[in-house]
Amino acid sequence: MFVGLAAVDISYTVDKIPRRNQKISVEGQQLSAGGPSANAAATFAFLGGRAELVTAIGAHPLAAIIHSDLDRFAIAVRDMARHRKEPPPVSSIMILRGGGERTVVSANASIFPNAPAKFNPRWLSGVSILQVDGHYMPLCISAARAAGGRGIPVVLDSGSWKPGMNALVRLVDIAICSDDYRPEGCRDAADVLEFLSMRGIRRVAITRGSNSIRFLDGEEQGKIAVRKTRAIDTLGAGDIFHGAFCYFVSQSGSGFREALAAAARVATFSCEYPGTRSWMQNFATAKKPAAG
Repeated sequence: MFVGLAAVDISYTVDKIPRRNQKISVEGQQLSAGGPSANAAATFAFLGGRAELVTAIGAHPLAAIIHSDLDRFAIAVRDMARHRKEPPPVSSIMILRGGGERTVVSANASIFPNAPAKFNPRWLSGVSILQVDGHYMPLCISAARAAGGRGIPVVLDSGSWKPGMNALVRLVDIAICSDDYRPEGCRDAADVLEFLSMRGIRRVAITRGSNSIRFLDGEEQGKIAVRKTRAIDTLGAGDIFHGAFCYFVSQSGSGFREALAAAARVATFSCEYPGTRSWMQNFATAKKPAAG
């Protein structure tokens, strides 16, 4: 089960980022569902898992774009804003041609600031792992607390420190953060590892793009190499990593480090194709990496 943000992604491939007050035209656009939890759920389902998504989408016509994409993966959706009429979060994305870097503007969870925060523990029936992304923070906290009470591992996906995160991290079993994740007082990745460890999180990973993944596994620290590739598009690579990690770590006999390595292989592969879904068409014909 994935708890957090779903959005509409509108992406453009550009030869250069436009200057202030400049208008540019492009050859086309890509329109799909996006958001950390939605992309992670889609990846988890694509790899063979059964995914559920708890989020806020609403009843605006644009919501059909999100639902249509998630339906392709048979993802069960619990929409906490199903009666709301305002449009869902929309991300405007520019992808630099040839380099894969992207620029994103999004309102994220601020679209539904008062979405219901009460998570129903009965939704956890049959759930083996829960991921929260920190968007809709009260909902994430409620879900993590309910999962912990049932002995279900809770995974944190976070690219930045958000209000309410102090309460959430105390309910987390595994934290996977980007290199931009900086709790107050932390200057570098070593500080982040110590900060999360001091709050009882025994397994932590910090992803660093194409650089190695730093991890903490109990008392052991180390690095996991990431295969170098010529990235076409890095959009959603972190989300894909998280969905793949949840899939691999939930498989019987899979260890933490093995799941991280397998997830890195999937995320790296995704960067070789545009968008957050086209990699799947090519990956389906390749050998799916097993954990370990």
